[in-house]
Amino acid sequence: NRFCTTPNNRTGFLCDDRVTCVPASWVCDNVSNCRNGEDEQEELCGDLPHSLPGYLVFQCSNSRSWVYADQRCNGMNDCGDCSDETGSLAACPPCGWEWWSCSPVHYEFCSCIPRRLCRDGIQHCLGWSDEFVC
Repeated sequence: NRFCTTPNNRTGFLCDDRVTCVPASWVCDNVSNCRNGEDEQEELCGDLPHSLPGYLVFQCSNSRSWVYADQRCNGMNDCGDCSDETGSLAACPPCGWEWWSCSPVHYEFCSCIPRRLCRDGIQHCLGWSDEFVC
């Protein structure tokens, strides 16, 4: 079993050394992050996502789309339909303290925007709450 949790509490892949935990999205990215390159082996990366262990994959609402498990609940619309952020299968917690809850106007966000975008003179939320309340 190679399941592990990265230091920032995300799903990861355990290298052969049984110490190094590589974030799921670093697996099969054409960069060897494990000392022996096991995160890039053909048997793991040959037929994505089918060749990956299930814990590394999150299936989007659109059955033809998937993202790496560590991209679920990261605040970004990685699936394209927000199913990795707001879908029932994603089961994401509410916006964290670094995020502002609103209905974003840009497709890259789903139900929260980064607080660094608050009061920057640009509308990111439908009701302008990012400019007047946040």
